[in-house]
Amino acid sequence: MSANQKPSSLQTLTLSAIGVVFGDIGTSPLYAIKEVFHGGLTTDKWHVLGVLSLIFWSLTLVVTTKYATFIMRADNKGEGGIMALMALALHGSKDNPKKMSFIVTIGLMGASLFYGDSVITPAISVLSAVEGLQIVAPRLEHYVLPITLSVLAILFLIQHQGTGKVGKIFAPVMCFWFATLGVLGVINITEQPDVLQAINPYYALQLLYELGWKGFVIMGAVVLAITGAEALYADMGHFGLKPIRFAWFGFVFPALLLNYFGQGALLIHNPTAIENPFYLLAPAWALYPLLILSTLATVIASQAVISGAFSVTRQAILLGYCPRMNIRHTSGDEMGQVYVPAVNWLLMLSVFILVLSFKSSSALASAYGIAVTGTMIVDTVLAFIVIQALWHWNKVTSMTFLSTFLVIDFLFLSSNSLKIPTGGWLPLAIGLVLFMIMSTWIKGRKLLARNMDDKRMMFEELEQQMQTHPLESVPGTAIYLAKNLHGVPQVLLHNLNHNHALHAQMIVLTIVTKDIPYVEEEQRIKIRVFGESGKFFRVKMYFGFQEEPDMRRALHLCSRENLIIDPKTASFFIASEKLFFRRHCPMPKWQRALFRFLYHNASSAIDYFKIPVDRVVELGVRIEL
Repeated sequence: MSANQKPSSLQTLTLSAIGVVFGDIGTSPLYAIKEVFHGGLTTDKWHVLGVLSLIFWSLTLVVTTKYATFIMRADNKGEGGIMALMALALHGSKDNPKKMSFIVTIGLMGASLFYGDSVITPAISVLSAVEGLQIVAPRLEHYVLPITLSVLAILFLIQHQGTGKVGKIFAPVMCFWFATLGVLGVINITEQPDVLQAINPYYALQLLYELGWKGFVIMGAVVLAITGAEALYADMGHFGLKPIRFAWFGFVFPALLLNYFGQGALLIHNPTAIENPFYLLAPAWALYPLLILSTLATVIASQAVISGAFSVTRQAILLGYCPRMNIRHTSGDEMGQVYVPAVNWLLMLSVFILVLSFKSSSALASAYGIAVTGTMIVDTVLAFIVIQALWHWNKVTSMTFLSTFLVIDFLFLSSNSLKIPTGGWLPLAIGLVLFMIMSTWIKGRKLLARNMDDKRMMFEELEQQMQTHPLESVPGTAIYLAKNLHGVPQVLLHNLNHNHALHAQMIVLTIVTKDIPYVEEEQRIKIRVFGESGKFFRVKMYFGFQEEPDMRRALHLCSRENLIIDPKTASFFIASEKLFFRRHCPMPKWQRALFRFLYHNASSAIDYFKIPVDRVVELGVRIEL
């Protein structure tokens, strides 16, 4: 946000942030405290105060201090999220190839774990809300699963319409949700004000000391209170730093604390309320409205996570970490609002399998948390690299940051690792599969680039050959798409070898995605003329990882730089490549098969770069790796 923005803009953005950013962490009160006591912890006053103290200090240290105070300062030209943080860390480590390789590896691990979280969040959130039927109308308990699946089905089926149409109701609903959380909490706190003693960290430390191993185990449930913390950073590009901080410190954080402390006060007064402390906070007349409001809030939380999965996928594609997929823009105004059909249907299938397999939010809680804590560790390590490389903090300060938050993150991760046999393996399995896909794609692309470099011919060599063996000249412009930044693309050589004709104007176009979110317009395009004939042009188009490559825009920008291209006479030459592997290829056989499948099933360059279909010529090219 610029310094001259009006206060009204700040207020609008703050309200919008409440509607989108805090859905996941804002619906944690539905199940967090219930799951902490689910393992058999006694619901007496001492234990309740200890649990509340653990939740209070987890929110304070991880969300408020680590994310809202420190990591959100690491913005990549206003953008946040693990891909933006990885790009920043890479920018600060350009002179160290080994360090860059490490950054890419852990960055991809964090992104892969994010998808595991994206599968579990809609399932556990909506299921925990609908489970309120067990309190509101016990006779309808057997309808919990059908209603949950129906709500989730509607959510995924409307994704193609985009979040813009339904997003207008997000902010009012979530504002009402957080206000309700706070009011319900205050009502119960006034009956048991002693619960506020839990702010004292003594109760948290004493509980962990007293319980020993069991205290370590319950930390795996305490983490449920901070799931969604990374959304503060990931959505920073949409709303800005100040609106998100204002929303957190001024409204969301206090509302969450009041509700957690209210649940604690209820449990001190009535230990049997542990059956569902959230719904039992409300009077009987408010249960049905609260059930409806909770379901709406969890749908919004799920929508935010699904949209985040689309956004991360798009960034990974643009940065070259993932094969091209069909991406649809659902808004003419907001570039960040995209829909990725393949990701949507895979998420829907995975969420349905989860709900039908685990059948309750308590069972799903055993799978939740490990992906979140893994992503948090990656954020901490990448932020440390940025702190040292770009912010130039002294060694003592930066190491204090790293050690403090890594200890907290590893405490959560290690306690959640105990959940692996009972469901925690699921997000790890999803993350492992996606990491294998992305790492295979990166390795395959490197081999492909090396293969092209070995066969590379420079434009000067091509001109010398054409002087010896002249070719027929035909009118019009030929535009060749090339992956490499140097040399003559194979598709051009292939065309000359077979058709023996040269267009009046030959353009080799390469689109480059930089490790910044947006590229300045004056740095968008670079044009270089080769040879004495003036026929060959090497055009490089630069885009940020938040921008959409568009061939029509490329032609327009070329015309502005005095390279006149008539779209009616221009032909686009694209290689239809077929991969073959030599016996001694450095890739293992399973990786070769995977890369071939990914490469041949990637979205067409024609659709992806918005090339006019009637101006395309595809030529078959054999590539051996």
